[in-house]
Amino acid sequence: MKLSKRTVLWIVPLLIIGAFYYFYGPKDAITKNDFIDYVKQQSLVDNSDISAEKALKNYCKDSNWVFFKTQRGQNVVEFKGECPVQKNTQPVNIQFIINEEKDDMTVGVMLLNHVQQSPEDRDKYLQLVYAN
Repeated sequence: MKLSKRTVLWIVPLLIIGAFYYFYGPKDAITKNDFIDYVKQQSLVDNSDISAEKALKNYCKDSNWVFFKTQRGQNVVEFKGECPVQKNTQPVNIQFIINEEKDDMTVGVMLLNHVQQSPEDRDKYLQLVYAN
């Protein structure tokens, strides 16, 4: 059976789209690994022995932790939860950047109701979480 030119012109783009989807499409969320465990054990504010896991679990509901690697190779752990903000429950996402050796962590971006917050507002919110 000989393929017509028209058939080939349909197959090639479909193969290219399929390859892009395979390599860059959605992946399953990683919810258990060493980086997540490392962040959960750390304190997010100075002068506190309370772990991030305990503080956020007590303050927020419907929470989960997800790990992913950025295109620049950074290890990122993201906390996602429904948390009280000014008497309303809103979605909160907080990202943590961890080095390969798991000996240093930086608190990254915080999204409140899908809007990025300033570092000052993020730090105030974390202080509030630890105060409760």
